[in-house]
Amino acid sequence: MSDKMMRVSYGEALVELGKKNDKVVVLDADLAHATFTGTFQKEFPDRFFNVGIAEANLVDMSVGMAAMGYIPFCSTFALFGAGRAYEQIRNSVAYPKMNVKICCTHGGITVGEDGGSHQSIEDFALMRVIPGMTVVVPSDANETEKAVLAASEHKGPLYMRIGRSPSRVLPPQPFEIGKANVLKDGSDIVLFACGIMVPEALDVAQTLEEKGYSTAVVNMHTIKPLDEECVLKYSEKCRHIVTMEEHSVIGGLGDAVGSVLLEKCPKRLLKIGVMDRFGQSGKPCDLMDEYGLSAKTVVPRILEIL
Repeated sequence: MSDKMMRVSYGEALVELGKKNDKVVVLDADLAHATFTGTFQKEFPDRFFNVGIAEANLVDMSVGMAAMGYIPFCSTFALFGAGRAYEQIRNSVAYPKMNVKICCTHGGITVGEDGGSHQSIEDFALMRVIPGMTVVVPSDANETEKAVLAASEHKGPLYMRIGRSPSRVLPPQPFEIGKANVLKDGSDIVLFACGIMVPEALDVAQTLEEKGYSTAVVNMHTIKPLDEECVLKYSEKCRHIVTMEEHSVIGGLGDAVGSVLLEKCPKRLLKIGVMDRFGQSGKPCDLMDEYGLSAKTVVPRILEIL
Protein backbone atom coordinates (compact mmCIF):
# COMPACT_ATOMS: atom_id res chain seq x y z
CA MET A 1 0.00 0.00 0.00
CA SER A 2 1.39 3.41 -1.00
CA ASP A 3 1.45 6.65 1.01
CA LYS A 4 -0.33 9.87 0.07
CA MET A 5 -1.04 13.12 1.89
CA MET A 6 -4.68 13.48 2.86
CA ARG A 7 -4.47 17.23 2.26
CA VAL A 8 -3.58 16.61 -1.38
CA SER A 9 -6.72 14.50 -1.71
CA TYR A 10 -8.65 17.23 0.07
CA GLY A 11 -7.70 19.76 -2.61
CA GLU A 12 -8.47 17.30 -5.40
CA ALA A 13 -11.82 16.41 -3.88
CA LEU A 14 -12.79 20.08 -3.63
CA VAL A 15 -12.13 20.48 -7.36
CA GLU A 16 -14.29 17.49 -8.25
CA LEU A 17 -17.00 18.76 -5.95
CA GLY A 18 -16.74 22.24 -7.48
CA LYS A 19 -17.34 20.79 -10.93
CA LYS A 20 -20.53 19.11 -9.78
CA ASN A 21 -21.93 21.89 -7.61
CA ASP A 22 -21.52 25.59 -8.38
CA LYS A 23 -22.69 26.45 -4.86
CA VAL A 24 -19.43 25.16 -3.37
CA VAL A 25 -17.05 27.94 -2.33
CA VAL A 26 -13.69 27.67 -0.58
CA LEU A 27 -12.10 30.06 1.90
CA ASP A 28 -8.58 29.96 3.32
CA ALA A 29 -6.51 31.95 5.81
CA ASP A 30 -3.42 32.53 3.66
CA LEU A 31 -2.38 28.86 3.78
CA ALA A 32 -3.71 27.58 0.45
CA HIS A 33 -0.27 26.21 -0.46
CA ALA A 34 -0.28 24.06 2.69
CA THR A 35 -3.95 23.09 2.94
CA PHE A 36 -4.00 22.45 -0.83
CA THR A 37 -7.11 24.57 -1.30
CA GLY A 38 -4.92 26.27 -3.91
CA THR A 39 -5.88 23.35 -6.18
CA PHE A 40 -9.45 24.62 -6.07
CA GLN A 41 -8.28 28.23 -6.50
CA LYS A 42 -6.63 27.39 -9.83
CA GLU A 43 -9.81 25.81 -11.18
CA PHE A 44 -12.35 28.22 -9.72
CA PRO A 45 -10.65 31.54 -8.87
CA ASP A 46 -14.00 33.35 -8.64
CA ARG A 47 -15.20 30.91 -5.95
CA PHE A 48 -12.04 31.02 -3.82
CA PHE A 49 -11.43 33.60 -1.09
CA ASN A 50 -8.16 34.18 0.71
CA VAL A 51 -9.04 36.17 3.82
CA GLY A 52 -5.45 36.52 5.02
CA ILE A 53 -4.23 35.58 8.48
CA ALA A 54 -7.61 36.34 10.03
CA GLU A 55 -9.29 33.14 11.15
CA ALA A 56 -12.24 34.85 12.85
CA ASN A 57 -13.03 36.60 9.57
CA LEU A 58 -12.58 33.31 7.75
CA VAL A 59 -15.36 31.71 9.77
CA ASP A 60 -17.71 34.69 9.80
CA MET A 61 -17.38 35.23 6.04
CA SER A 62 -18.26 31.58 5.51
CA VAL A 63 -21.37 32.08 7.64
CA GLY A 64 -22.46 34.94 5.40
CA MET A 65 -21.99 32.81 2.31
CA ALA A 66 -23.93 29.93 3.88
CA ALA A 67 -26.76 32.36 4.60
CA MET A 68 -26.82 33.15 0.86
CA GLY A 69 -27.23 29.48 -0.06
CA TYR A 70 -23.61 28.59 -0.75
CA ILE A 71 -21.74 25.61 0.72
CA PRO A 72 -18.54 27.06 2.19
CA PHE A 73 -15.50 24.96 2.97
CA CYS A 74 -13.15 27.01 5.12
CA SER A 75 -9.62 25.79 5.79
CA THR A 76 -6.59 26.59 7.88
CA PHE A 77 -4.41 24.66 10.30
CA ALA A 78 -6.30 22.77 13.02
CA LEU A 79 -4.78 24.82 15.83
CA PHE A 80 -5.89 28.11 14.28
CA GLY A 81 -9.28 26.92 13.10
CA ALA A 82 -10.46 24.98 16.14
CA GLY A 83 -8.51 27.19 18.54
CA ARG A 84 -8.22 30.80 17.44
CA ALA A 85 -11.64 30.89 15.77
CA TYR A 86 -13.44 28.86 18.44
CA GLU A 87 -15.81 31.64 19.49
CA GLN A 88 -16.87 32.32 15.91
CA ILE A 89 -17.41 28.62 15.26
CA ARG A 90 -19.48 28.29 18.42
CA ASN A 91 -21.59 31.42 18.18
CA SER A 92 -21.75 32.17 14.45
CA VAL A 93 -21.70 28.67 12.93
CA ALA A 94 -23.08 26.17 15.44
CA TYR A 95 -25.51 28.30 17.46
CA PRO A 96 -27.60 29.28 14.40
CA LYS A 97 -26.93 25.86 12.76
CA MET A 98 -25.24 27.28 9.65
CA ASN A 99 -24.22 24.95 6.83
CA VAL A 100 -20.46 25.57 7.13
CA LYS A 101 -17.70 22.99 6.67
CA ILE A 102 -14.57 23.68 8.74
CA CYS A 103 -11.86 21.45 7.25
CA CYS A 104 -8.56 21.87 9.05
CA THR A 105 -5.23 20.34 8.09
CA HIS A 106 -2.05 19.91 10.16
CA GLY A 107 -3.74 18.22 13.11
CA GLY A 108 -1.91 16.16 15.73
CA ILE A 109 1.75 15.69 16.61
CA THR A 110 2.71 14.47 13.13
CA VAL A 111 2.76 18.12 12.07
CA GLY A 112 6.36 17.45 13.04
CA GLU A 113 9.12 20.04 13.12
CA ASP A 114 6.76 23.02 13.58
CA GLY A 115 6.52 21.91 17.21
CA GLY A 116 4.00 22.10 20.02
CA SER A 117 2.75 25.58 19.11
CA HIS A 118 1.34 24.21 15.84
CA GLN A 119 0.38 20.67 16.88
CA SER A 120 -3.30 20.64 17.74
CA ILE A 121 -4.08 17.84 20.18
CA GLU A 122 -7.26 19.44 21.54
CA ASP A 123 -9.38 19.98 18.43
CA PHE A 124 -11.56 16.86 18.75
CA ALA A 125 -12.49 17.87 22.28
CA LEU A 126 -13.15 21.52 21.38
CA MET A 127 -15.36 20.67 18.42
CA ARG A 128 -17.05 17.66 20.00
CA VAL A 129 -18.41 19.68 22.92
CA ILE A 130 -20.18 22.22 20.66
CA PRO A 131 -23.90 21.39 20.38
CA GLY A 132 -24.87 20.17 16.93
CA MET A 133 -21.31 19.93 15.60
CA THR A 134 -20.37 16.87 13.54
CA VAL A 135 -16.74 15.75 13.90
CA VAL A 136 -15.09 13.69 11.14
CA VAL A 137 -11.51 12.35 11.05
CA PRO A 138 -10.67 10.46 7.83
CA SER A 139 -7.98 7.79 7.98
CA ASP A 140 -6.35 8.11 4.56
CA ALA A 141 -6.41 9.88 1.20
CA ASN A 142 -9.25 7.79 -0.23
CA GLU A 143 -11.45 8.33 2.80
CA THR A 144 -10.70 12.05 2.72
CA GLU A 145 -12.20 12.29 -0.77
CA LYS A 146 -15.34 10.47 0.33
CA ALA A 147 -15.57 12.55 3.50
CA VAL A 148 -15.48 15.80 1.49
CA LEU A 149 -18.37 14.62 -0.66
CA ALA A 150 -20.32 13.48 2.39
CA ALA A 151 -19.63 16.82 4.11
CA SER A 152 -21.09 18.72 1.16
CA GLU A 153 -24.28 16.69 1.38
CA HIS A 154 -24.53 16.97 5.16
CA LYS A 155 -26.76 19.80 6.36
CA GLY A 156 -25.32 21.78 9.24
CA PRO A 157 -21.98 22.51 10.93
CA LEU A 158 -19.18 20.02 10.36
CA TYR A 159 -15.55 19.87 11.47
CA MET A 160 -13.04 17.69 9.62
CA ARG A 161 -9.45 17.12 10.73
CA ILE A 162 -6.82 16.22 8.14
CA GLY A 163 -3.18 15.38 8.86
CA ARG A 164 -0.05 16.96 7.41
CA SER A 165 2.27 14.04 6.69
CA PRO A 166 1.84 11.33 4.05
CA SER A 167 -0.14 8.39 5.39
CA ARG A 168 -0.77 4.86 4.26
CA VAL A 169 -3.54 4.42 1.70
CA LEU A 170 -5.83 1.61 2.83
CA PRO A 171 -8.09 -0.58 0.69
CA PRO A 172 -11.30 1.25 -0.32
CA GLN A 173 -13.93 1.57 2.39
CA PRO A 174 -17.52 2.82 2.34
CA PHE A 175 -18.07 6.16 4.02
CA GLU A 176 -21.20 7.26 5.83
CA ILE A 177 -21.14 9.96 8.49
CA GLY A 178 -21.83 8.36 11.85
CA LYS A 179 -21.29 4.78 10.60
CA ALA A 180 -18.03 3.07 11.64
CA ASN A 181 -16.16 0.67 9.35
CA VAL A 182 -15.06 -2.69 10.69
CA LEU A 183 -11.73 -3.37 8.98
CA LYS A 184 -10.98 -6.60 10.81
CA ASP A 185 -13.13 -8.87 12.96
CA GLY A 186 -11.97 -10.34 16.25
CA SER A 187 -13.19 -11.66 19.58
CA ASP A 188 -10.50 -11.01 22.22
CA ILE A 189 -9.55 -7.36 21.71
CA VAL A 190 -11.17 -4.49 19.82
CA LEU A 191 -9.18 -1.46 18.67
CA PHE A 192 -11.33 1.61 17.98
CA ALA A 193 -9.14 4.02 16.00
CA CYS A 194 -9.47 7.21 13.96
CA GLY A 195 -7.34 9.21 11.54
CA ILE A 196 -3.74 8.14 10.99
CA MET A 197 -4.05 5.75 13.94
CA VAL A 198 -6.15 3.38 11.83
CA PRO A 199 -3.13 2.01 9.90
CA GLU A 200 -1.25 1.77 13.21
CA ALA A 201 -4.17 -0.21 14.66
CA LEU A 202 -3.98 -2.66 11.77
CA ASP A 203 -0.28 -3.15 12.48
CA VAL A 204 -0.99 -3.63 16.19
CA ALA A 205 -3.69 -6.19 15.37
CA GLN A 206 -1.30 -8.17 13.18
CA THR A 207 1.24 -8.39 15.99
CA LEU A 208 -1.41 -9.38 18.54
CA GLU A 209 -2.77 -12.05 16.20
CA GLU A 210 0.73 -13.51 15.92
CA LYS A 211 0.72 -13.75 19.73
CA GLY A 212 -2.59 -15.61 19.69
CA TYR A 213 -5.07 -12.82 20.40
CA SER A 214 -8.04 -12.42 18.06
CA THR A 215 -8.14 -8.66 17.42
CA ALA A 216 -10.84 -6.52 15.80
CA VAL A 217 -10.06 -3.13 14.20
CA VAL A 218 -12.79 -0.51 13.82
CA ASN A 219 -12.30 2.73 11.90
CA MET A 220 -14.23 5.37 13.89
CA HIS A 221 -13.96 8.08 11.23
CA THR A 222 -16.85 9.94 12.86
CA ILE A 223 -16.27 10.91 16.47
CA LYS A 224 -19.58 12.75 16.66
CA PRO A 225 -22.16 11.38 16.18
CA LEU A 226 -20.45 8.24 17.42
CA ASP A 227 -21.58 4.86 16.10
CA GLU A 228 -22.78 3.64 19.49
CA GLU A 229 -24.28 0.48 18.03
CA CYS A 230 -20.87 -0.61 16.75
CA VAL A 231 -19.17 0.36 20.01
CA LEU A 232 -21.61 -1.73 22.03
CA LYS A 233 -21.50 -4.69 19.67
CA TYR A 234 -17.73 -5.06 19.88
CA SER A 235 -17.50 -4.09 23.52
CA GLU A 236 -19.86 -6.93 24.37
CA LYS A 237 -18.10 -9.30 21.99
CA CYS A 238 -14.50 -8.61 23.06
CA ARG A 239 -12.94 -8.91 26.50
CA HIS A 240 -10.58 -5.95 26.06
CA ILE A 241 -11.35 -2.50 24.61
CA VAL A 242 -8.75 -0.02 23.33
CA THR A 243 -9.07 3.38 21.66
CA MET A 244 -6.29 4.89 19.53
CA GLU A 245 -6.15 8.55 18.51
CA GLU A 246 -3.57 11.20 17.59
CA HIS A 247 -5.12 13.54 20.13
CA SER A 248 -5.14 14.11 23.86
CA VAL A 249 -6.63 11.26 25.86
CA ILE A 250 -8.85 13.96 27.35
CA GLY A 251 -12.02 14.77 25.45
CA GLY A 252 -11.50 12.88 22.20
CA LEU A 253 -12.37 9.46 20.80
CA GLY A 254 -11.40 7.65 24.00
CA ASP A 255 -13.74 9.71 26.13
CA ALA A 256 -16.53 9.40 23.55
CA VAL A 257 -16.26 5.61 23.61
CA GLY A 258 -15.82 5.66 27.38
CA SER A 259 -19.06 7.58 27.87
CA VAL A 260 -20.98 4.91 25.96
CA LEU A 261 -19.39 2.14 27.99
CA LEU A 262 -20.05 3.90 31.29
CA GLU A 263 -23.77 4.23 30.56
CA LYS A 264 -24.51 1.03 28.67
CA CYS A 265 -21.72 -1.56 28.96
CA PRO A 266 -19.39 -0.97 31.94
CA LYS A 267 -15.99 -2.44 31.03
CA ARG A 268 -12.36 -1.46 31.37
CA LEU A 269 -11.06 0.82 28.61
CA LEU A 270 -7.46 1.52 27.61
CA LYS A 271 -7.10 4.93 25.94
CA ILE A 272 -4.07 5.34 23.66
CA GLY A 273 -3.35 9.00 22.90
CA VAL A 274 -1.30 11.98 23.98
CA MET A 275 -1.03 11.87 27.77
CA ASP A 276 -1.81 15.41 28.98
CA ARG A 277 1.26 17.04 27.48
CA PHE A 278 2.07 19.38 24.60
CA GLY A 279 3.77 18.32 21.41
CA GLN A 280 7.35 19.15 20.50
CA SER A 281 9.51 19.56 17.42
CA GLY A 282 10.74 16.41 15.74
CA LYS A 283 10.30 14.06 12.83
CA PRO A 284 6.76 12.62 12.74
CA CYS A 285 7.94 9.02 13.09
CA ASP A 286 10.08 9.91 16.13
CA LEU A 287 7.20 11.80 17.72
CA MET A 288 4.89 8.82 17.24
CA ASP A 289 7.38 6.75 19.22
CA GLU A 290 7.96 9.45 21.85
CA TYR A 291 4.24 9.85 22.54
CA GLY A 292 3.47 6.14 22.51
CA LEU A 293 1.34 6.20 19.36
CA SER A 294 3.34 3.94 17.03
CA ALA A 295 2.41 0.28 16.71
CA LYS A 296 5.66 -0.85 18.37
CA THR A 297 4.91 1.28 21.45
CA VAL A 298 1.19 0.46 21.59
CA VAL A 299 1.58 -3.33 21.59
CA PRO A 300 3.44 -3.51 24.96
CA ARG A 301 0.78 -1.34 26.63
CA ILE A 302 -1.97 -3.66 25.41
CA LEU A 303 -0.08 -6.76 26.47
CA GLU A 304 0.09 -5.33 29.99
CA ILE A 305 -3.71 -5.54 30.33
CA LEU A 306 -4.08 -9.01 28.83
